[in-house]
Amino acid sequence: MTSFDPDTDFAAEGDAQFEERLGGADLYFEVVGPAESREPALVFLHGGPGYNSYSFRALFGDRLAETLPGRRVVYLDQRGAGRSGPLEDTDQGGDTLDLDTLVGDLEAVREFLELDQIVPLGHGFGALIALEYARRYPLRTARVVVVNPWVQFPELALTLLEEASALSGTELDDPADEVRAAAPDGEHAPVGAARIEAAFSRLNARDLLNALQFRDPQSRMHLEFADTEGQLIGGGEVQQALVNQGLWEFEYPPFLQEIRRPVFVIAGAHDRTSYPEQVGWVADLAGGDVTVLDTGHYPWLDDEDAFAEALEEALTR
Repeated sequence: MTSFDPDTDFAAEGDAQFEERLGGADLYFEVVGPAESREPALVFLHGGPGYNSYSFRALFGDRLAETLPGRRVVYLDQRGAGRSGPLEDTDQGGDTLDLDTLVGDLEAVREFLELDQIVPLGHGFGALIALEYARRYPLRTARVVVVNPWVQFPELALTLLEEASALSGTELDDPADEVRAAAPDGEHAPVGAARIEAAFSRLNARDLLNALQFRDPQSRMHLEFADTEGQLIGGGEVQQALVNQGLWEFEYPPFLQEIRRPVFVIAGAHDRTSYPEQVGWVADLAGGDVTVLDTGHYPWLDDEDAFAEALEEALTR
């Protein structure tokens, strides 16, 4: 493990890269910004699940530094994702992965960097980590910012099934009632998993998510170019490990009511995986302050100025 001194390990421009064994996993993270900053550090939590923080920094990092010149930013590749070590090399192993572990990794990074407080910035699936961190560590959380959050997975699965049916020109047939009827008494009915299987049988996952998340083909191509440049495309093992742990049955909304820190939501009106249903849960139950942009799932691709303004307001309001 690298010896870290927060007073000397940040260059004048604030850049530092780390590969550390924390919580039984090899985690990769980058830190940008002034070491002397008194503002709580912003920690970017990518989605996917199993994606990476590379494209966000590559496509928006310079603008973020201009927008928030006095704030430190941490770009974390979550356990098993991006430039972090593979899940199979973790103490936990690669078969399953859960939200508790990912939240624990975030806390381990905060402790390693000796940050008093952070602002988790969660995108898509990463919003779940950001929100749960704030619930579990309110004294370590200044506020929470989530972008196009996913919090209610059986409902998300239904949205994907509805859209897949429409795009493929097939009849919508929600398997929920049949799955519930077949479940033994006292056992959970895997409704979310059944819906996802039905959705992806109509349209493959990549084409379906591309259709729902991007405002136009140019935005999708822009992101794909960054992904190719970063050579970090993957994440399947992380997704499968979470699915093995019951991801598509996970319903986070009851926990939203327990969050005691300010929550800000940036939503893309063209991201049908999140807006309006998923965003509505966070707004209603966590008291989230919602800003809706004319963008898709990756708002920094569609309207950099609007996203930068919304993020700055969420951090200073």
